[in-house]
Amino acid sequence: MSDTRFDTPLDGLRVVESATFVAGPSGGMALAQLGAEVIRVDLPGGGSDYQRWPVDPRGASLYWANLNKGKRSVTIDFRTPAGRELLTELVTAPGPESGIFLDNMVGRARLHYEDLRSRRADMIHVHVQGHADGSPAVDYTVNAGVGIPDMTGPENAGAPVNQVLPAWDLLTGMTAATGVLAAVHRRDVTGEGSRIDLALADVALSAVGSLGWLAEAELAGAARPRHGNHVYGSFGVDFSTSDGCRVMVVALTEGQWHALCRVTGTSRVFEALETSLDVDLNNEADRYRLRETIAAILRPWFAGRPLHEVSQELDRARVLWGPYRSMLDAVHLAREDGDSVVAEVDQPGVGAMLASANPLRWEESVGRPSPAPTLGADTETVLSGVLGLSQVEIGRLHDGGVVRANSGRQHP
Repeated sequence: MSDTRFDTPLDGLRVVESATFVAGPSGGMALAQLGAEVIRVDLPGGGSDYQRWPVDPRGASLYWANLNKGKRSVTIDFRTPAGRELLTELVTAPGPESGIFLDNMVGRARLHYEDLRSRRADMIHVHVQGHADGSPAVDYTVNAGVGIPDMTGPENAGAPVNQVLPAWDLLTGMTAATGVLAAVHRRDVTGEGSRIDLALADVALSAVGSLGWLAEAELAGAARPRHGNHVYGSFGVDFSTSDGCRVMVVALTEGQWHALCRVTGTSRVFEALETSLDVDLNNEADRYRLRETIAAILRPWFAGRPLHEVSQELDRARVLWGPYRSMLDAVHLAREDGDSVVAEVDQPGVGAMLASANPLRWEESVGRPSPAPTLGADTETVLSGVLGLSQVEIGRLHDGGVVRANSGRQHP
């Protein structure tokens, strides 16, 4: 039996989210997976991310379904005066654990902190945006702007290489969730609300700065060159096995380096190399400088063995390594793992769908993912339960096009 002290620690906290794409919704999802009641508000018919790829064979967005797991869905046309007022009432609804708004709204429809604070003095508002000055940006433009594609890819690549993972979006989402929790704690202690503006570009710049990359470039007076699959500043690179598979091997510590030398039978070779070149391969900086030579010496050992043999011997020697897999391989392994953070849910509009739970393991147990709601599924229950609206009042809003009843399908 689960213990809500651990698997839903935010039980009772209510967050209203009006955000699209990855950063805002992933922050709201993180809070929902920790037990908060997260009410996502979209325009009738869905927001700009409602049908975003990837999609299932019938066109239902697997993207939307997975980034909104465990939330409640309300549809309000907040572009209209009546809809804007309704959203404002929902955001500023009374209660010690409500009055929290997470959004990335833009334009005339946007709700501003000053207006919300005039309704509720202890309002918490986390607003996600592209740049700190309010100008637009997305993960892919921000990533280009902080120089990551210039360091990514093969050494001889002539053009920037984008990464597939929207890392800055996801990191911004987690930072937004952290901001919400920090503001809640501050309010609990002082009774004061908070206005938090979070720019995607600031998150990216802060992250690369925390890794020392900005300082490195300035002191060197040049951008770091590409190194292909080599780990920067230490030894780590990929190797091909005799059956055409590839593995990534890393030796960050002295112990990991010696384990790799022993299992491959190359200890004496590297001892001789140290003597001839006057280097110390126990030092990761020297291993990095001689990375190409080290890789050339190790490569025949991997090339002479199939993956299953490489796997057994590296594990036995406690070498730090991992196989390269396809996404489909990862699916098969997740389904075979009874303790995985991934499990199947019955997603409305999609059917059986593989989904992920919160990766935090409370008391050594992993939670179960929850499906996302259908668009607008909770409109009536939220408006009646949170704002106390009657069925007659909700009916009038529906007739006026301010809200829309749930269609029962993921897509209208």
